[in-house]
Amino acid sequence: MSCRSPYAVSPLWRLLRPLKIALGFALLGVGLLMVLLPGPAVVVIPLGLALLATEYHWARRLLGGIRARLRRVSKTPGR
Repeated sequence: MSCRSPYAVSPLWRLLRPLKIALGFALLGVGLLMVLLPGPAVVVIPLGLALLATEYHWARRLLGGIRARLRRVSKTPGR
């Protein structure tokens, strides 16, 4: 039994992969705009990174850093 990517198996996965990547970059871009404009950037940026983290290692690293910071902040007493 071989370990193959689901993208190699189904034509549907081949179609969904670029859509998922495009949506991830779109959410990341909109989230970055929301840093300057009103909006929930702290929600949208991690959502975009979560989608991109399924395909890109750099996004996985950034998302891991965000998670670590959130854990640290949530454990800080007196906030």
